[in-house]
Amino acid sequence: MKSPIYLPIICYVFNIFAVLLALPSNTLAQSSSSCPRAALSRFLRHTVSSGETLETIAQKYNLTPKSILTMNPGLQNRAIIAGTQILIPPYNGIIVEVPRGMTWRDIAKQYKIRADVLYEINGCQSIPRLVFIPSRRPSEQSDQISTANTNNSTSNSTSTRFAVYPLTSLATIALPYGWQNNPKNGEVFFHSGIDLLAPLGSGVQATGDGTVAFAGTQGSYGNLVIINHGKGIQTRYAQLETIKVTARQKVQQGDIVGTVGTTGKPTSPQPHLHFEVRTSSDLGWKALNPQDYLK
Repeated sequence: MKSPIYLPIICYVFNIFAVLLALPSNTLAQSSSSCPRAALSRFLRHTVSSGETLETIAQKYNLTPKSILTMNPGLQNRAIIAGTQILIPPYNGIIVEVPRGMTWRDIAKQYKIRADVLYEINGCQSIPRLVFIPSRRPSEQSDQISTANTNNSTSNSTSTRFAVYPLTSLATIALPYGWQNNPKNGEVFFHSGIDLLAPLGSGVQATGDGTVAFAGTQGSYGNLVIINHGKGIQTRYAQLETIKVTARQKVQQGDIVGTVGTTGKPTSPQPHLHFEVRTSSDLGWKALNPQDYLK
């Protein structure tokens, strides 16, 4: 099996960063989907101020000096001059060039990271030529992401099962959580939740007490409600026909937060609720198998 080529590699990497630097200030690119924007589109440009050091800049962005050095080869001698513009990645990590034929699972296995996390961090794309590989902070195992926390999150789910089902009655799962073949085009993709079949307009319930973090339209999610339940647990209710709550509203388990619909870009053609459970992590809200949370 071919291995991803670690970047930066002399001239090639300078060409990459030259392209990045040519993009607009602040966020280097935009995208709209149910996934986070791809990490490579979320680099920032930081203009060094007088008195700043590599260490203070890294601390400001919650990064390691090593990550900033990796993305800015010209700083290898750690010389920071006021007025210099440097690239700031969204996370600690590296960029790799991916040989043809590799899959997300191949890359994930090599770098010891969950394939679905890697897939989402890179914008839920088919394998791009360049991939961002995130890494942990030094206090949490330095340059590789361990899969140990995956087991911890899953085991915690059994002790935090929701008492209320997200629909008013049990439903058939049209599309389960995990790696799937897209029924529309046959491409392999990671499905971050479960699609629960239900009649159009039927009620969608909050599975637990919490606070509405978002209520509105968002990319392929369509009409979306996000509820934070505390202790790092979040649920998402997507492809809704209508939304019955507002942001920052307190809800209790069983409250109706919306109705089943077909908004956004649903993978399943029938009316359904796209339901997700996520847990907070260093890399954002990580998707877990909702069936582990439902009684």
